[in-house]
Amino acid sequence: MTTATAPWLHIVGIGEDGMDGLTSAAKTIVTSADVIIGGDRHHKLSDEVAAERIAWPHPFDALIDTLKSLKGRRVVVLATGDPLWFSVGARIGRAVEPREISYHPQISAFQLAAVRMGWSMADLETLTVHGRPVETMIAFIQPEARLLILTTGAKTPAQIATFLTERGFGRSKMTVLAAMGGENEARFDGLASNWNHDVPEFNTLAVECIADQNAALMPRVPGLADELFTHDGTMTKREVRAATLAKLMPMRGALLWDVGTGCGSVAIEWMRAAAYSRAVGIEPRADRRTMAATNAEALGTPRLELIDGTVPAALTDLEPPDAIFIGGGLSEKTVDACLAALRPLGRLVCNAVTLESEEVLIRLHRRHGGDLVKLQINRAEPVGPRTGWRPLMPVTQWSLVKR
Repeated sequence: MTTATAPWLHIVGIGEDGMDGLTSAAKTIVTSADVIIGGDRHHKLSDEVAAERIAWPHPFDALIDTLKSLKGRRVVVLATGDPLWFSVGARIGRAVEPREISYHPQISAFQLAAVRMGWSMADLETLTVHGRPVETMIAFIQPEARLLILTTGAKTPAQIATFLTERGFGRSKMTVLAAMGGENEARFDGLASNWNHDVPEFNTLAVECIADQNAALMPRVPGLADELFTHDGTMTKREVRAATLAKLMPMRGALLWDVGTGCGSVAIEWMRAAAYSRAVGIEPRADRRTMAATNAEALGTPRLELIDGTVPAALTDLEPPDAIFIGGGLSEKTVDACLAALRPLGRLVCNAVTLESEEVLIRLHRRHGGDLVKLQINRAEPVGPRTGWRPLMPVTQWSLVKR
């Protein structure tokens, strides 16, 4: 029988109403703390408590070492709102044993903002760009979408207004909410196309996306229009890309290796399709890595990692992936290296357009099994004054799930 360990670390959510807004249990924990860690704002909200004060360390990852050095004392970390909702609690919880931590949530900024807007939490997206690339919100710009966004500062709403306007969503309604629940609460309303408010540094943004007739439609389901990507003609085309992503099966937090990433279309659609998914693109040509980086930023996946290298050598020491797409650099040696690195239940998809590459896939299918299919796409295009079918190059696709 294991003896329960009393938590020594308490992570307490605090709002603009400070100590008055805490439950009696949370207030007792804060007032009896030996050490309180938080940002300047958190310390001001609890300044009547006598305890040793520590500011957020720089870099922020040093927080974990600081916390571990304090074990044995009564330690409180103050966070804004709910510590486990886009906040510090999740990061600490990955490094400290759960039984050593006690969480004390406050009403989150998302909940307060939803109340101010009269929006149902079940019918909106909650996002954060706080300390993250602002471009990550681009993937969520869709007609009639409602977004609540934790911003990274006073300039963030204007940046997002620009993203919306550039994509044909200039009529979108934007509301900045600041100091919610406090005596200095403020609200700023406007449209993306003419947003010009100066807002407080600490704020939450509500966006109701309204599409113009010329809006770029960018659903998170794979199959974005080819025209949305900067490319040199060598890319996985829209219909083939959708079929490829279906076999790759994007999942929350999963990692993709995109071998021969080119303009990055497959890796970008992978990252758009599932929350917190990651991708590494391996591409030996600098011009194509530049295109991939440009596309990743424009389409809301700025964290796409790009590597200069040739396969299979470039695959050494990479984190084992959950899925691998080989669109360039196909060889049996590369596939062997990929299969060896792939996690159990990982998905491998290889596309080929040349006869030589097709022969490789046929041999691999004989050795390993899986699915071998031929994808043939025809698009209707003008033929003089009429319309006819123009075929794309056929694609041979081999895929399997590692068992």
